[in-house]
Amino acid sequence: MYNNLRLFQNFSFWNSFFRFSGVFMKKLLLLAAIFLAIAGFAAAQVKQGSRAWVQAKTAALKSSTGFFASKRGNLSYGDEVQVLRLSGKWAEVRSSKNSSLSGWIALASLSSKRIVASGSGSSATASEIALAGKGFNQEVENAYKAGGQLNYTDVDKTEAIAVSEDELRQFIDDGGLKAGE
Repeated sequence: MYNNLRLFQNFSFWNSFFRFSGVFMKKLLLLAAIFLAIAGFAAAQVKQGSRAWVQAKTAALKSSTGFFASKRGNLSYGDEVQVLRLSGKWAEVRSSKNSSLSGWIALASLSSKRIVASGSGSSATASEIALAGKGFNQEVENAYKAGGQLNYTDVDKTEAIAVSEDELRQFIDDGGLKAGE
């Protein structure tokens, strides 16, 4: 009987060990997956000294990092730039097409992944390519239209609204708002 009890204790030990080991392995695999995701995210970030591409329909190059800084020029979707330095949410860049065109651009307008813009054999506009990059394409638009729940006329009117920087400054002053960065 003693031998049977000892065998049972050994079985219990190994059963517990494998159960612990299984939980440990699951945690270890989860930790490894999180680490790889963070490493992949970090690798996809725009870095100083690297190349980047404009991922906004248009992006203004500014003389400094302030929102109301004077404009030095504009970049378009897919334009390649060299990242000179980073400062918070801004990057100082130089256009690869025109080396005399440089300035500050919001990091949100840049991608570390190469973007192929229209005009390279594609009939899509830069706006359509930008939307497709965000998962919105003609098929998705048609599905929304078929549902009859969206009014694209109002969306088009809203997108057509343009507010100049002077009007925006006036709005901020009239409302007693803080201009921010």
